[in-house]
Amino acid sequence: MTLHREHTRVGFVGLGNLGLPMAGALAADGWQLVAHDVAPERDIPAGAERVSDIAELAACQALCLAVPDDAAVAGLLTGEGGLLTQLTPGAVVLVHSTVLPATARELAAEAERAGVSLLDAPVSGGAERAARGELSVMVGGPADVLGRARPLLDSVGNDVRHVGPAGAGAAVKLANQLMMFAALAGAHEALELAAAHGVAEEAVLAVVAGGTGDSWVARNWGFFDRVADAYDAGGTPVRERPWSKDLWEVTAAARAAGVRLPLAGLLTQIMADRVEHHARAAREHPPR
Repeated sequence: MTLHREHTRVGFVGLGNLGLPMAGALAADGWQLVAHDVAPERDIPAGAERVSDIAELAACQALCLAVPDDAAVAGLLTGEGGLLTQLTPGAVVLVHSTVLPATARELAAEAERAGVSLLDAPVSGGAERAARGELSVMVGGPADVLGRARPLLDSVGNDVRHVGPAGAGAAVKLANQLMMFAALAGAHEALELAAAHGVAEEAVLAVVAGGTGDSWVARNWGFFDRVADAYDAGGTPVRERPWSKDLWEVTAAARAAGVRLPLAGLLTQIMADRVEHHARAAREHPPR
């Protein structure tokens, strides 16, 4: 049965930098939202109901997860007290977290055994687009389940794409992250080169916008500084931030598939330091 706002109770777990605006978009679009986070002091969207025990989410017909990593997702869904065995048969689980493709496939199989449907549906676009319900959503899993969940996902994103079976959404998200961080690393080095010759960041970026070096990261320069600041404010450790955690997952997924990704291996070593250093410098010396 297709999910409808009037009849669907939606559980949302994970109210961090991206999860909170995603949950807010769902609440603003009229979904009956029940929210939970391990940090009880975190805000919840207006109109949502807060629950302190995940067992209270078992009555939801849909469950959205925006928690940090594979371990957090599996901890919520599997094992003793896991929600997969508590949810009503026919419920839909949407894993928005960035996880390994193998993890998504394993969870989907376990969900099927429990009579529950699970889609890996990671997102991209940042907190500002999340608040507007304009994220890109890459979905792995059965097409018929996506059809049932489509109204809910359409409240989260304006570009919802079915990319294949279970695990495909997770794979596409990791591919997106690798492309993005490769471009970001190149932009950092390019701007450092120009600065060494007396050219300001702003001047380089203005020229590149009309040249062949144009990229999303160049057009949105400062995005990762703001995200790092938000993670600092929320107390998120560096190892759990995308420029660290997601890149390590890229290399883990490559190793599992027997694929050599030398650039990804290099990025796992340098990217976190680059992003964090630039964010600190931007805070200490904001542009005039």
